[in-house]
Amino acid sequence: MTLGLGITIFMFVFTYLPQAAVMAFTSGPLAAITAGLLVLSESSTLFTILSKTFLIDDALVDTFDGVLLSKNTTDLVSEGRQVKAGGDPIAKLGKLVKSPLAKFTPKAIIRYVMYLPLNFIPVVGTVIFVLLQGKKTGPVAHTRYFQLKGWNKDQQEKHIEQYRGAYTGFGVAAVLLELVPLASIFFAFTNTVGAALWAVDMERQHITEEGTAPRLREQAKKAE
Repeated sequence: MTLGLGITIFMFVFTYLPQAAVMAFTSGPLAAITAGLLVLSESSTLFTILSKTFLIDDALVDTFDGVLLSKNTTDLVSEGRQVKAGGDPIAKLGKLVKSPLAKFTPKAIIRYVMYLPLNFIPVVGTVIFVLLQGKKTGPVAHTRYFQLKGWNKDQQEKHIEQYRGAYTGFGVAAVLLELVPLASIFFAFTNTVGAALWAVDMERQHITEEGTAPRLREQAKKAE
């Protein structure tokens, strides 16, 4: 809370007026509002990077794995960490076997900075900015899922392309929810829970498809 408030105050004090001045040429009377939204977005991104990297990253991984365990996907979780006996999903979480992958890379930060000028375009630019951010944020929410599945880059891209629309929609919602720095930690956890529940649905769908395919082939052979 203190970190988020400090970052937000700092960004408004030192970056709001310069950005509002620039946007006055492109957004006219909407410059004050557009600049405020842009500063909130920048504050949120900075806060999210710092908090997820140094404060809550392990807690988010535990939350994701705990949700999977609560939905009886123990085999999947055991691919990435030791699972203890017991009834409480969180208490069953043991030592990590596969360390969580980095969620924020220099490439992601550079891409975010490149997208920022879109906000100088009134309304439409901000919408495009959020959509582009959402398109990248959606798949990132399943970084842990891909790791537990043991998928390589090609397998991940194939899966993401199959669910491209859904991932973009999830990402846009996540970006919007985490726009306010003071609430972004809370929404980071709710987004993680949502991503884990979605992963459970995907996993059950994969199991169903893998179980159905052999039966279909067997029925086809009998029909011949």
